[in-house]
Amino acid sequence: MPPAHIVSHNPSTVHPPAGGYCMGLEVKEHRRLLFISGQVPENPDGTVPEGFEAQCEQAWRNVKNVLAAAGLGVGHLVKVTTFLTDRNQLVANRTIRRAMLGDHEPALTVVVVETVDSKCLLEIEAIAAE
Repeated sequence: MPPAHIVSHNPSTVHPPAGGYCMGLEVKEHRRLLFISGQVPENPDGTVPEGFEAQCEQAWRNVKNVLAAAGLGVGHLVKVTTFLTDRNQLVANRTIRRAMLGDHEPALTVVVVETVDSKCLLEIEAIAAE
């Protein structure tokens, strides 16, 4: 759940979100912003898990670990951009994201691209606010 100063906006004049995100997230007041660089699915030892689901979970663990290092949690996320390498990853990505974020629904963008390192099937970048 986001802090009280972070408010969702899903106006009836815009199509409803397909789920797991909001159209706009307002940060009414903040003490600080955290910009999280694109997190690839690399483990601390440098290995990359096999398969999309395992990679997606690891990339989210990396995002959550950066948040934790700043004393924040997923409820502080206000914007998440996910870069996938294949449209067929959309459903698994949505399922894992929802599991990682619980009820929190940040502003969200998902795009299909080619990653810099071809063994990485996705990358996630984010902005958090406190």
